Amino acid sequence: MTQLGIVPRPARCETQDGAAFVVGESTTVVVDPRPDLIAHGVLAADLLGRVTGQAIEVRYSDEARGARDVIRLRIVADDPGLLEGDEAYRLVVTPQRVEAVARTSEGLTHAVVTLRQVLEHNGDGSWRAPCVRIDDAPRFGWRGLSVDVARHFLPVDSLKVVIGLMAHYKLNVLHLHLTDDQGWRLHVPSRPHLARKSSGTSVGGDPGGYYTPTDFGDLVQYAAVRGITVVPEIDVPGHVNAATHAYGELTPDGVPTDAYTGIEVGFSRLYADLPATSEFLRAVFDDVATMTPGEYVHIGGDEVLTMDHDEYARLVAQAAAAVRAAGKKVVGWQEIATTPLEPGTVVQYWDTRVEAAPFVAAAHAGAKLLMSPGSKAYLDMKYDEHTELGLEWAGHIELRDAYEWEPTTLIDGVPADAVIGVEAAVWTETIRDLDGLTTMLLPRLAAVAEVAWTAPERRDWEDFRTRVAHHSDLWNRIGLRWYASPQVDWRSAPRR
Repeated sequence: MTQLGIVPRPARCETQDGAAFVVGESTTVVVDPRPDLIAHGVLAADLLGRVTGQAIEVRYSDEARGARDVIRLRIVADDPGLLEGDEAYRLVVTPQRVEAVARTSEGLTHAVVTLRQVLEHNGDGSWRAPCVRIDDAPRFGWRGLSVDVARHFLPVDSLKVVIGLMAHYKLNVLHLHLTDDQGWRLHVPSRPHLARKSSGTSVGGDPGGYYTPTDFGDLVQYAAVRGITVVPEIDVPGHVNAATHAYGELTPDGVPTDAYTGIEVGFSRLYADLPATSEFLRAVFDDVATMTPGEYVHIGGDEVLTMDHDEYARLVAQAAAAVRAAGKKVVGWQEIATTPLEPGTVVQYWDTRVEAAPFVAAAHAGAKLLMSPGSKAYLDMKYDEHTELGLEWAGHIELRDAYEWEPTTLIDGVPADAVIGVEAAVWTETIRDLDGLTTMLLPRLAAVAEVAWTAPERRDWEDFRTRVAHHSDLWNRIGLRWYASPQVDWRSAPRR
């Protein structure tokens, strides 16, 4: 098991005797002639081809099981041999062929990713997969990464690299922090000046940018093919200087605020009694919901430091009502737990320094908790005092720190079944480009992914550090920057 280097660790993994399956010039991906499976066949051929350097063909056929040198992908909704859950899959590698079976397209993507991870390079230039049977399914249904594109903008191509990395570690939610004091990153038709006037800046005066609806739709589709749902965040009622810079009617004196390129928080706010506020919330969230096929929209709600609680609760209620009226479910940062919430609302827990009582009460009232503790899962925290990028307010997070924690015991009194999942987060005050981003994500994103996927009784630090060491080869091969944690004996050194 350890030698295979699979991350996250699967539920069941049995190596088999026999020669390896060799990926060569004649290897073919075979799927049934259905549009959804054809798309998966193309994706599988692309993912495996990028690793092996082989031009892998896709064949659409309902051929019998006897063919050799094929990677057979099948969706079987009623397969009783699969583990429980929509994302369960089975991967069987024999010397002659590979069989991947799942209930859903998401499960089939996970199977292909696992196959990609077990491939090993031969000295003769070919690639092989050892004989193995893997039965697997995730622990949590929400396994996410939140990326702040407001403080520093990341173009679509960079986010696609992040999506590919997420899929490799079986994460399934990309949460985009699209708005903040420093910039507004999504064009919304009802309020066009948000992007026109407030997208050009970033922290430190760096260049900005924004996504058009076409850009956003492209990202959503690219992610969906890889089993990932995009959750957009419009942060209110604080972190709104970009909004008040574009629309002065959101301020009491009607004067737009100045552009902001610092990193302080808590100074900006909306006003519940201004006539423009409720219409702004309704229109913006309606636009964002229209562009979002997924079932969730994030309303923010954190770090509102200059507002009394009654007004805060009113504004959270207005934002949540706008999201629900647009047909979506509400996600918000942990501060919203101090306000009345509809059952099913997702509360994203991030600051472990606060009292537990509001989260316990919210969970018992029907809210769900999404665990993103800053001291474990905020991957913009420095690895140690010598790390060039990152912040330190939640401490240093080395690889082992990101791995050794249990989501269901973070908050005393919150029932385990109220925890909907785990989400890493990366904020970009100090991160200006893709190289900086992947340096902070890798290898820690792999650790958080295993916390989200693998049952606690199957997680083991010593085993993980051995498995993740294999992944340095892939990161180098596809040109990613990463941090060589001294806690791991890496197979490769980072590229320079």
